[in-house]
Amino acid sequence: MARPGFVLEVDDRTPPLLVHNGEGFLLERFPLGTRVVYPPEALPPVRDVEEAIQTALLNPIDSEPLPELLTAGMRLTIAFDDISLPLPPMKKPDIRQRVIEAVLTMAADAGVDDVELISANALHRRLTPNELREIVGERVFRSFFPDGKLYNFDAEDTENLTHLGQTKHGEDVEISKRAAESDLLVYVNVNLVAMDGGHKSTSIGLASYKSLKHHHNSHTMIHSRSFMDHKASKMHHSAWRMGAVLTEHVKVFQIETTLNNDIFGGPLEFLQKREWEWSIKDQASMLGTKRALAAAPNKLRHKIFTDVRSNYGLTGINAGSIEPVHEKTIETVHRQHLVEVQGQSDVAIMGVPFVGPYNVNSVMNPILAACMGLGYYFNSYRGNPVVRKDGAVILYHPVPYEFSQLHHPSYVDFFEEVLSESTDPATIEAKFEKQYAEDPWYIHLYRTSYAYHGVHPFYMWYWISHALDHCGDIVWVGANRKTVERMGFRSASTLQDALEMVSHSVGRSPSITYLHNPPHLLADVR
Repeated sequence: MARPGFVLEVDDRTPPLLVHNGEGFLLERFPLGTRVVYPPEALPPVRDVEEAIQTALLNPIDSEPLPELLTAGMRLTIAFDDISLPLPPMKKPDIRQRVIEAVLTMAADAGVDDVELISANALHRRLTPNELREIVGERVFRSFFPDGKLYNFDAEDTENLTHLGQTKHGEDVEISKRAAESDLLVYVNVNLVAMDGGHKSTSIGLASYKSLKHHHNSHTMIHSRSFMDHKASKMHHSAWRMGAVLTEHVKVFQIETTLNNDIFGGPLEFLQKREWEWSIKDQASMLGTKRALAAAPNKLRHKIFTDVRSNYGLTGINAGSIEPVHEKTIETVHRQHLVEVQGQSDVAIMGVPFVGPYNVNSVMNPILAACMGLGYYFNSYRGNPVVRKDGAVILYHPVPYEFSQLHHPSYVDFFEEVLSESTDPATIEAKFEKQYAEDPWYIHLYRTSYAYHGVHPFYMWYWISHALDHCGDIVWVGANRKTVERMGFRSASTLQDALEMVSHSVGRSPSITYLHNPPHLLADVR
C-alpha cells in the first residue's frame, strides 16, 4: 500500500527541505512550526493495462458497450486531450495511444470506416506532427495524419463550427462541426488532477471563443472556489450547463483515465521522496544535479527539463456516460492526491516548477509562472484555501523576462502593453480582451503556426483572479524584480526577507504552510 500524504511540523531536527524553483531547485530551512504538506506516495498501478481498457469499453457506466454503439456506415469522431496533459509528459506508450488503438480496433471490427481524430486544444496552440505522434503512437499517426484524418481543432475555422444552442444562462454552445455531426463522439481523457475531465473535456476542449468567453472571464474565475472542486467552481458549473446542451445533440462516449504520482525517475528520483528518507545515493544525486544545473548554460538546462518523461502508472479507467464516469474518476484522483489539513495559515509558500500546461516544449514566461503558482497551486485545495483571507503567498521562481515568440506572441504584448496600464483582471477584460481576441495577426498565427490564441494570456491572468482577490500580499523569492513588479508583485532575495516584507499584514510570528509539490497534492482544508 502506498503511504498517504501527511503534514509535518518543522522542528529543530528537520533537515533543509527541497523547493522547486523553475528549471532548478534549492534547499530551504523553514521557520520552526512551519507546516509542510507532503503529497501521498504513488498508488499502485493497474497490473494489466490492456485488460483494464477492454473491461472499461465492454462494461461502461450508464451506456451500452462500445461495440454495440459502433455500426458500419456511421460517422465516428475520437477527440483526445492535447499536450497540456499530463505534466511532465509520460513515457511511451501514452495511455491515450493505448485507448485510441483499442477503440479503433473495435471500430474496424464493426466495419466503421468514417473515422477522424481531433486534438481537443480549444484556444491552445496547435500540436506539431511529432507532438501528435507522441500522443497517438506511430501506427495511428501513419494511418490517419497523411490523409488529414488526424488534426488539431481550429476554434477560428468558422465554416467548421456548429452552434448547438444556449444554456438557460444564455451561454453559447459552439463546438467542432465534425464532432457535432458525428453519430458517436468518443472522448479520450487524461485526469492528472481533479480539475480535468467531465463536461470540461467536450464543452471546453472542442469549443470556440464564442463559448469559452462565458466561463473564461474574470467574474467567473474570481468566484471559482478552487478549480480542483467542480462542485465549487463557477467555471465548471458553466461547463456542466454547456455539457447538458451538448449531449442533447451529440452522443458522447467518455473514456477517462487516472494516473498515479510516479512523476520523477532516474537521476531525479529523489524528488519523489521525503528529505529525511534520502539514501546516500539520493543525496549524491541531489547534490550532483543541483550543481550541474547551476553550472549549465540556459539552453542546456532548459533541454534537460524539457526532455523529462514520467513513469506514470494507470490507476483507473472508466467509460460511458460523462457524469457518472467522472464521479468514479474523481474518487480515484482523490485517493491519490488528497491530504487533510487542519485550518488555514497566515502564509502559504509554494515552489513553482519547470513545467506547466502551457509551456510544454517551450518556456515558462512570467505570466505562465504566475498562473502556475497563483492559479494552479493556489487552487490546489478543497474546502478552503490553505492561506487565510488577506494572508500572504510566497512563491519561488526566477521569473526571467523570457518569452517564446513562436508559442506566446500575444503574451509579449500583453505583458508590455496591458499590464503597464492595469493588473486588475476586470479592468483588463473590459478594456483589452476583445481587441486581442479578434486581432487578425494573432488569429493567423494561431491557425497557421504554433501560437496560443491572442486571448490566451488574458485567460491565464483571470486564472489568478481568486488568488489576487483573496491574498493581501504576494512576494516572489529570487525573482527578476522588474518582471514581478510589472505584474504588481514584489520580489525578495531570501525567504527571511519575504517574511519581513509581509510582516505588516501577517505579523512577525505568522503561521506558515509549505505545499511540498510536485508530485501533486490536493489540500483538503478543514
